[in-house]
Amino acid sequence: MYLDPKKYNLNSRVLIEEKSPGHIAIVVKRKSRVIMKDGVRLLEQAIAIQKTTPNIKVSLETYAPICSKTKTFLLSKNINTIIK
Repeated sequence: MYLDPKKYNLNSRVLIEEKSPGHIAIVVKRKSRVIMKDGVRLLEQAIAIQKTTPNIKVSLETYAPICSKTKTFLLSKNINTIIK
């Protein structure tokens, strides 16, 4: 079930899906690689979600390959990646 991104002070184009209670995934639907610039933007979005709802787990869900540098960066910030 997709959530309203404006509830979390995010752009209306951001897809947010509730995976389970207390777990939200930011969904990136594209085929091109997720690079470091995207990772920084995703981190900012995750911080905005956690400011609105503290103690919530945020993940990245994507169909695209993820750069190894970006993957380690996101894992260091406690953002797991789900590749479909």
